[in-house]
Amino acid sequence: MKLDLRPLLAGDRLLTFDYELPLDISSEDAGSFLYGVGFPSPMKVKGEITNTAGYMRMTLSASVEYRTECARCLAPVSGEFNLDLEKTVAPRNLLGDLDEDRLDDYAIIEDGFLDLDGQLTEQLEMEFPVRFLCREDCRGLCPRCGKNLNEGECGCETKEIDPRLLPLQKILERMKEENKK
Repeated sequence: MKLDLRPLLAGDRLLTFDYELPLDISSEDAGSFLYGVGFPSPMKVKGEITNTAGYMRMTLSASVEYRTECARCLAPVSGEFNLDLEKTVAPRNLLGDLDEDRLDDYAIIEDGFLDLDGQLTEQLEMEFPVRFLCREDCRGLCPRCGKNLNEGECGCETKEIDPRLLPLQKILERMKEENKK
């Protein structure tokens, strides 16, 4: 959504907004930070921009429903992600030669308009968790047979030990032998 900020630039003190942003992010795009995440409904965005003697500040909150898979057992996980954003609003010509790192602190007005959608999508990608769990103590899948261990033991006869842990297993066995003596 492009907000018309010309009234604020002319001296108005407050602009409020409330709208829905459809997220056209493909959950199948392996190059995206949001790979494997679906958004069944649009992001709800609500906020305001205040003008105090030429200093403009934007505060907004957004929420969006998501659907994805548990990182350990692949069970469906859904919920709502909330995002809060505060930025100083300024016209591009007043920012001069700021480097890219500093420009991220500003919501930039171009020709009297502020484009929020790109900033919200970028912020969502930066703050959205990389992984979700169906529950905190999720046991995941058996690496041998693939059974969901949250539903019970799998029945595999021998449990393979991670080769990186073999030295620790030898120390543990040695300690057990010493305790027997």
